[in-house]
Amino acid sequence: MDGTVLVADDDRTIRTVLTQALTRAGCRVHATSSLVTLKRWVEEGRGDLVISDVMMPDGNGLDALPEIAEMRPDLPVIVISAQNTIMTAIQAAEAEAFDYLPKPFDLPDLMKRAARALEQKRRAPAPRNEAPEGGSDLPLVGHTPAMQSLYRLVARVMNTELPVLITGESGTGKSLIARAIHDFSDRRNLPFVVVTPDDLTPIDGPSRVLSKAGQGTVLFDEIGDLDLEAQARITRMLDSLTDPAPRIIATSQGDLSGRIKEGGFRQDLYYRLGGVTIPVPALRERLEDIPSLAEHFLARAERDGMTPRVLSKEATEVLRAYPWPGNVRQLENTVQRLMVTGSEAEISRAEVEATLGAPAGGPVPAADEGEKLSSSVARHLRRYFDLHGGTLPPPGLYQRVLKEIEVPLIEIALDATGGNQAKCADLLGINRNTLRKKITELGIEVTRRRKLM
Repeated sequence: MDGTVLVADDDRTIRTVLTQALTRAGCRVHATSSLVTLKRWVEEGRGDLVISDVMMPDGNGLDALPEIAEMRPDLPVIVISAQNTIMTAIQAAEAEAFDYLPKPFDLPDLMKRAARALEQKRRAPAPRNEAPEGGSDLPLVGHTPAMQSLYRLVARVMNTELPVLITGESGTGKSLIARAIHDFSDRRNLPFVVVTPDDLTPIDGPSRVLSKAGQGTVLFDEIGDLDLEAQARITRMLDSLTDPAPRIIATSQGDLSGRIKEGGFRQDLYYRLGGVTIPVPALRERLEDIPSLAEHFLARAERDGMTPRVLSKEATEVLRAYPWPGNVRQLENTVQRLMVTGSEAEISRAEVEATLGAPAGGPVPAADEGEKLSSSVARHLRRYFDLHGGTLPPPGLYQRVLKEIEVPLIEIALDATGGNQAKCADLLGINRNTLRKKITELGIEVTRRRKLM
């Protein structure tokens, strides 16, 4: 290695270790415990690489990255941090750090990253943090409580050895969550292998998968779609794992526990996969994220060379009112069509409604007087199927429909009985303990009133 490295860390031991290692590798090193000093060195033109901690006595290293980038756009920065969470990693990536390494770090690993950064700078200024392969992947964009809970769960399981099962409807970004777990974990430099049914067909298929993955990550995408024979091979493969082994992640649209009861999924495989289950919320469960997601897709299309367009306030309201059965993937495709089919700078409400095929979120025709409940439900279900534009809804429809009916039924019954759970259970004709369990499971809020019906 050849070059000058600026090291900023308030831990004297880390400064000493890095200085000695980098010096032995042939680098010149300037080390400091002050963020102010680091920024002064950068402004003076010193250094070919920065290695900086996040939490410093006089500031936050992540907050300083945009300032460093403005002064020296071609200066790579490697962030090291004891705040070992996915959010820190995401923030470092958003701030265009060359790399991110959680503490305690592996010194040889850090030296390899430093060598790559110096070599890249010598060749020519190059874009850092290039988009991963498969640029059509859905973005991890979202500030709603549902997404924040997901981020926290991902952060907790990221560097564990537990298998992970990621569940959610089609188009919610389950594969992206799996990729994020790998990319922000200690295995990020190791292979990420997505297993297809064809990979498992040969007798030696599972062993080939393990050989290809090494100590990296194996993803069984939509594992619920595999037949029982493929499931048996995966079960035997997991039983044969010895340390060191790859991280096992699986995704599933449907409810695997329900499929077990139907005989369509192996119970022993389910237990082997479900060390941690991460549910990914549907888009209709995080409507506040729709404007941010739409802006992300508009900006990406503009970067791809399309004419810039923005959503009008009314158009955004239409997007937020739509049920989005295809989730984020459907929103992405809708925005792409809007970019291609329109020429005005502002996207109107009428354009969005035309692209969606019907007034978004429009009211279902009113029920005729005396219409049976089954007929009213049938109209709603037909509309739900029609919204998919000729494609089938995601699997697991039966349980989703029952839940959609169950929640308002219990809420209205509770309201009618003034929140009295004993009276409500009697009205519904179910056991009081069953009612309490459903209130907890479905997240129903109970408010007591004095006047009862």
